[in-house]
Amino acid sequence: MNKTILRLAIPNILSNISVPLLGMVDTALMGRLESEIYLGAIALGSIIFNFIYWGFAFLRMGTTGMTAQAFGQGNQQESMLIFSRAMTVALGGGLLLLIMQSGIGWLGFSILEGDAEIKQLARQYFDIRIYAAPATLGLYAFHGWFLGMQNARYPLLLTLLVNLMNILFNLLFVFHFDMKANGVALGTVVAQYIGLVAAIGLFFYRYRAFIRYHIWTDILEIGALRRFFGVNADIFIRTICLVFTFGFFTSKSASIDALTLAANQVLLQYFHLMAYGVDGFAFAAESLAGKYLGARDLRSLRRAIRLLFVWGVGLGLLFALFYLIWGKDLLFIFTNQQHIIAQAQTYLWWMALIAVGGAVSFMWDGVYIGSTATRAMRNTMLIATLGVFLPAFYLSFPTLGNHGLWLAMTLFMLARGILLGMLASKSIFGQLQ
Repeated sequence: MNKTILRLAIPNILSNISVPLLGMVDTALMGRLESEIYLGAIALGSIIFNFIYWGFAFLRMGTTGMTAQAFGQGNQQESMLIFSRAMTVALGGGLLLLIMQSGIGWLGFSILEGDAEIKQLARQYFDIRIYAAPATLGLYAFHGWFLGMQNARYPLLLTLLVNLMNILFNLLFVFHFDMKANGVALGTVVAQYIGLVAAIGLFFYRYRAFIRYHIWTDILEIGALRRFFGVNADIFIRTICLVFTFGFFTSKSASIDALTLAANQVLLQYFHLMAYGVDGFAFAAESLAGKYLGARDLRSLRRAIRLLFVWGVGLGLLFALFYLIWGKDLLFIFTNQQHIIAQAQTYLWWMALIAVGGAVSFMWDGVYIGSTATRAMRNTMLIATLGVFLPAFYLSFPTLGNHGLWLAMTLFMLARGILLGMLASKSIFGQLQ
């Protein structure tokens, strides 16, 4: 079982780690310009895309869980139909976002707090990056389907390709063409379409035989569509809560001052690095939980979850230890501005706490997604957001300031892990009893 876990998890970890590395490069590029406003512009502009793309994250998560269960049942036809439904929604959603881009931009920047100059630069970033929407959502569907098919290598290849291209084009546009935040946005657009073309090539290379199952009457079958959208609606609500929490966090950071916004943006790179590392095992949990649930194999399901938690939470503890010992040294990678470094050091110890709480919640997320136990996942996220994060913020922020903001985020992560653990017996294992 450990070999199976590592076969899936290691490519996922390598793939996921490259995502925050891209964010680190963007942060480092903007952090070395003449003002912190460029770093703040990336932070604010990214909030809107977090809402958009994390809102569509069901295309990856829901597709993984349902495909993994079909794989466990040995049902190739259903696997292909799930992919076809996901890709139809992805491309349709991407085109809809392009049509609605003006309204989305106006609404987003009307709500967000921050200096006028930062918001102006962030709007330029948004107006360019939005054109990557069809490619980005299409890649979500491809990644989810490949993972559900127990194939972690293709998502690794695609993620490495996209992020390498993104970094190269960002460096080209920022340094060679003297662009700033808009150069980072343009680099993202080019890289996403390169990735989509590569994903199509990989699909036809290995899975072209599945095309015979692409039958529109079966794709549009009412019962299957109801399950597809039911699962994905729960994941959508869950993800919107998550995006709201991070968007609220960044917006309140901006309401303090530009320096705090920049410092928190740097520290969030620590969180993302840990999250994407642990998510390697969480993605393995999605694949294996779905497979064993589809195969009705309760014993293997329990064993897989137990071992996955040992690996995933253990990695979270290693990240926490690393941040406590070497966290200060890492700050100099992101920026050479001493006032941002000094500000970030004040709150650095929160990274160790949030690494542990986050690891537990991420692992349970993977199990619930693979098991398509999405209603319980949705409900626990609503409780963690509305019943824990927001009350903790409003009670602590007036006296603790930015420490109160980080306290609320840490409690939010802990609440998610505890609640999901409490409901696992009924929501996960109860499906096979």
